[in-house]
Amino acid sequence: MKRRFTKLSLATLLLAFAMAAVLPNQANAQEESKFSMDVTLNSDIFFGFYPFFAGSYSLSEKTDFTFYGILWSGGTGGVQGTGGGGWGNWTEFGVGMNFDVADGININPQIGLLNGSLTSGLGTPVLGEGIVPNLTIGLDKAKTEGEFYLGYYYGFNHGNPTTLNFLHYWANYGFKISPFFSAGLHFEQLSFTGGSETPSEDSFAYFVSLGPYVQFADPNGGAFARFTSGADLRSTEMVTKSGNTQPSFFKLTVGYSF
Repeated sequence: MKRRFTKLSLATLLLAFAMAAVLPNQANAQEESKFSMDVTLNSDIFFGFYPFFAGSYSLSEKTDFTFYGILWSGGTGGVQGTGGGGWGNWTEFGVGMNFDVADGININPQIGLLNGSLTSGLGTPVLGEGIVPNLTIGLDKAKTEGEFYLGYYYGFNHGNPTTLNFLHYWANYGFKISPFFSAGLHFEQLSFTGGSETPSEDSFAYFVSLGPYVQFADPNGGAFARFTSGADLRSTEMVTKSGNTQPSFFKLTVGYSF
């Protein structure tokens, strides 16, 4: 009996050690499955080169906490038509919530903090120079994909009374022709909407673009690349008012989904 008890105790002890090793790993795996992130490198004709990341952490089956960041560079817009000179290492960081409202459709309201010198018009980089309330609606179904984005860039007064506000939005819709390839149409507009000492009637569009996009993606998830192009739809009067003579639009994105 004593020998049997020892064997049972040893087996119990080994089982306890095994459970202690397995359970934390399972918990870690569950935590990791709640977290996701997309990281992209982007370059377009107006904003120049800018890395972007977007992450989420699942709170429930249909709700996620989200965060994002954009490391804006100067681009051509850094010196044209804003009256503020350079952008001061312009950086955008924000948080929000994502809601799965239907099969393949999600709505993600967020608010971002701007840091730099563009919307404040200060000429010197400053923390919290403005805010960006924004909304993204995503579509991801078996055969179709799409996205709508709307963001309003509002500048704060940091000593220069001439603040600058901007409206940026886009919409695209496409078809998944194969697990590897998709294509569709992309519309995008960026407008100056005025500021604290600039009347709204002085607003204008920097560009209004419509054209095709193509995307190549790993069918198993992960790496993807997209090229977007389009013609400028602005009138001659609007081009002159903006001071931004941009007859076409193009953007290249390469990224990875973790």
